[in-house]
Amino acid sequence: MPLHRHPIVEADLDGILAAGLPWERLYGKTVLVSGAAGFLPAYMVETLLRLNEREASANIRVLALVRDLDRASERFLFYSGRPDLRFVHQDVREPWKIEEPVDFIVHAASHASPKHFGRDPVGTLEANILGTRHGLQLARRDPASKFLFFSSGEVYGQVEPDKIPTSEGAFGYLDPATVRACYSEGKRAGETLCVAYGSQFGVPAVIVRPFHTYGPGMALDDGRVFADFVADILQGRDIALKSDGHAIRAFCYLADAVLGFFTVLLAGEAGKAYNVGNPDAEINVGGLAELLLETFPVPPKRLVLMSKPREPGYLESPISRNSPDVSRLLGLGWRPVTGLAEGFRRTVESFR
Repeated sequence: MPLHRHPIVEADLDGILAAGLPWERLYGKTVLVSGAAGFLPAYMVETLLRLNEREASANIRVLALVRDLDRASERFLFYSGRPDLRFVHQDVREPWKIEEPVDFIVHAASHASPKHFGRDPVGTLEANILGTRHGLQLARRDPASKFLFFSSGEVYGQVEPDKIPTSEGAFGYLDPATVRACYSEGKRAGETLCVAYGSQFGVPAVIVRPFHTYGPGMALDDGRVFADFVADILQGRDIALKSDGHAIRAFCYLADAVLGFFTVLLAGEAGKAYNVGNPDAEINVGGLAELLLETFPVPPKRLVLMSKPREPGYLESPISRNSPDVSRLLGLGWRPVTGLAEGFRRTVESFR
């Protein structure tokens, strides 16, 4: 990361903070974020640090629990030396070594790209099962702590067409005896742990289920199609389509998603899960490629069909259409506001 904050990122953070959430509930509190250097939680960390910049009385302390300290230091290089950000270096699969009291816990540490599911299925499972248990134990130690678990829209499996967009209570087929299920089943188990700790020990745990999210800071070597497309644009290459392009996804811009996460953290009901995505930005993969060709016509590019296989370990999703029903989160006052063309324009510009 550069030694400056990109204007698009700063505008995103200010837009998140302009929402009418009870941000004062975070003032003077300690917020622990696991997997803090990851794509989604890193924007939450930056939002908290930006809140400290804007509000002198906020005085929020962020504990960033990370496994790769060098990567985390690079990700937050702009914030280096700040007293309101402290790294905790450890693997979430081991008991969390946090001595000081914690007020809010965000557990987001997990492999998220399908390129990791075939390479490290055990690590994928353990981050979501062992890591979640360790985080909940910490929340149990500090009874005032609210716990936010990052689940995934993949917990739904292959739902029937009449259940798409998919609400929080609709589930489809998921075969647990497959390697790729390490992610979906790990997230399902993590959710059940949250509900169990809430029922038995009174831990106020809430759950978010992000759907496809893109935006500034995403890994361009992620392996997922939208990251490939952005990388192609930035390199001035033709856009390479490595499938038939028929798969349909609902794409949510990062700032909209992060506002959803904070909405659930601050206003969500304990024991409940909330979809976070943008069903109004649903498009098939081929259509997304065409949209990006129209949005970024210079230098001239074309759509190229490729039979090039994914890198070893990448396990494709069997789901043909994936879109959330976000009525539950809308009921908390949240709204996604960024359309596809604008969101991808902001994403590409943030890398320049």
